[in-house]
Amino acid sequence: MIAIFQVISPMPVSTVETSRLLLVEDDDSIRETVDEALRAEGYEVVPCADGSEALTFLTHESEQFDLLVLDLMLPGLGGLDLCRELRRTNDNTPILVISARDSETDRVLGLEVGADDYLVKPFGLRELVARCRALLRRARQVSMSLPEIYTYANLSMFIHECRVTRNGQDLNLSPKEYKILELFLKHPKRVWSRDQLLEKVWGLDFFGDSKTVDVHIRWLREKIEEQPSAPELIRTVRGFGYRFG
Repeated sequence: MIAIFQVISPMPVSTVETSRLLLVEDDDSIRETVDEALRAEGYEVVPCADGSEALTFLTHESEQFDLLVLDLMLPGLGGLDLCRELRRTNDNTPILVISARDSETDRVLGLEVGADDYLVKPFGLRELVARCRALLRRARQVSMSLPEIYTYANLSMFIHECRVTRNGQDLNLSPKEYKILELFLKHPKRVWSRDQLLEKVWGLDFFGDSKTVDVHIRWLREKIEEQPSAPELIRTVRGFGYRFG
């Protein structure tokens, strides 16, 4: 096996804000060494050796991660496919790819499918830690600049709580209804075609009838409109799709 680390030396424990990292690497020795280095910096690390297992962690409601450190060549779900799936579902968890694939094409592809940074093996542990710090710092800055609450008319969406209220009363929305409404609230006045809503909410691998969009729009109208039969929030744009507001 080729060496992956240029430098392995003791590093002092720093006083960083505790962050939770998911480390996905199938090589036991690499995973254990990186795990140890990140823990030495004060991070909480959850190690994982399989792409499918990693996706389960990332999509579980009780699991929250501040950063994903991801190898590309994994058993089960590959690293590139994992990136694509996370970004498709609007999961903005920062992703640092660590890979032996060192061509420009590989690096560009990794960034294009959703990675935020790409570190080629062999690498120094200090550089790995520095890049993790930079991504976490950037994510905190972005989080502070984004609104936590979206409001329109009598609706309020509390992003961090995955909760929507109407006139101050909680609405019982399904996950699909929530995602549709989130798109609408983030992009008022924009017209969305059925195909665009299917791609954003159901994903590219959905093979069902586009009429499922109409069904979910009807259900959503029944929950947020004063008069669902004469909607004022979600309007039908004939020949194009739907517009919110």
